[in-house]
Amino acid sequence: MDGGDGFTLRVADRLAAIDEAAWNACAGSDNPFLSYGFLSALEDSRSVSAKTGWLPQHLLLEDTAGRLIGAVPLYLKSHSWGEYVFDHSWADAYERAGGNYYPKLQAAVPFTPVPGPRLLVRPDAPSGAADLLIEGLVEVATRHKVSSLHVTFPHAADWQRLGDAGFLQRIGQQFHWTNEGYASFEDFLGALNSRKRKSIRKERRVATEGGITLRTLVGSDITPGHWDAFHRFYLATVDRKWGGAYLTREFFELLPARLGEKIVLVVAERDGRTIAGALNLRGSDTLYGRNWGADGDYPFLHFEACYYRAIDFAIEHGLARVEAGAQGQHKIQRGYLPSETYSAHWIRDPGLRKAIGNFLDRERPAMRAEMAQLATLSPFRQGGEG
Repeated sequence: MDGGDGFTLRVADRLAAIDEAAWNACAGSDNPFLSYGFLSALEDSRSVSAKTGWLPQHLLLEDTAGRLIGAVPLYLKSHSWGEYVFDHSWADAYERAGGNYYPKLQAAVPFTPVPGPRLLVRPDAPSGAADLLIEGLVEVATRHKVSSLHVTFPHAADWQRLGDAGFLQRIGQQFHWTNEGYASFEDFLGALNSRKRKSIRKERRVATEGGITLRTLVGSDITPGHWDAFHRFYLATVDRKWGGAYLTREFFELLPARLGEKIVLVVAERDGRTIAGALNLRGSDTLYGRNWGADGDYPFLHFEACYYRAIDFAIEHGLARVEAGAQGQHKIQRGYLPSETYSAHWIRDPGLRKAIGNFLDRERPAMRAEMAQLATLSPFRQGGEG
């Protein structure tokens, strides 16, 4: 595809066809989920493939010298699973009206509701590179004759740029913890009202009763035995939630070799046996919660491993925030407050586009009103509150 002014847009159906350093120069180092290592681990482990309904169609923008200056992680989808921005009702309505909603295109990190840039542009790229990527996305969608193109969990700047280009805009919410310069977990607790401080202290105490101990392991501290246990927990969690086991065992073998010290695994042990684990990835200023699993039900252990140990780690390492994944209003009472997330949607059919646009025009203010209401549940002290 001609990107104008001598720039070239093309599609790669596998990350292995792209130079790793060139991709990472566009993706940057802030968010590990956009790195070549993470995305290639998904593909090389066959967690992402045409068979699983995620066919790579990565969009690449090259300059006149053939240098990669922009990219979008892009997939041709045959379903709507593993996205965390739900469009099943849109698909159902379009199918009932006689249309074919699938296949569709998805610009995203598969199975990962982590906000981050989606229009990946080298810092020294020309100013119009991001706009050329948007044009390329629409061109790919047009050539594939798909019903729609969805850009999920972009940063606000990308979301606004996509909206300016005519994409429909949607907002969602997650719950994030912000480090206000706390010196310790107790310092963080001091910012909460007394009732919440007592509640969290009790939860932390109960979580480690019965001989349970927790360790936070980083990179090379994590052994193959830990990964065996964690994959077992992952499968057990999938079974309990009636979901799909997207990630293969091989993915967990490739991940440590490719992300190394960016991996933070909290493990819970009892009587020398690993009974639970919480997988996180570390970015430049953020700890991202990814997966949790356990071999049974243990009171408050999920909160301790996923939320409190993540806060401990962020404070110790001077990280600005913890993003603990999708959903979960229960996180508010543990210091994780509502934060907007974004998605942008290109819809081919004018009728479907109008219907979805009308829905989103109503949904956005309703979502922001809900977030404002949830924010009133904040556990942090107000005024002279103890």
